[in-house]
Amino acid sequence: MKKSEKKFYKTIIQIEVLSEEPYDNDDPAAIGYDCDEGDCVGTSKIVSQKVLTGKQMANALYDAGSEPGFFQLNDDGTTD
Repeated sequence: MKKSEKKFYKTIIQIEVLSEEPYDNDDPAAIGYDCDEGDCVGTSKIVSQKVLTGKQMANALYDAGSEPGFFQLNDDGTTD
């Protein structure tokens, strides 16, 4: 196994939704639809962005409900 030479990024985006009723949907696609086609107004901005190591990305992928293979990584952040 070898250390991945690829760069990986973690970007946090904040979405603001303006509505006449409480808004409780956290699905990005639904928020986009509600703001484009529905009765909400939305804005977004990048809050932070940082470079992750292969191991940090492997862990972040698991935290996001995916797995390291999505970026051709092993559990330890290396490649074959």
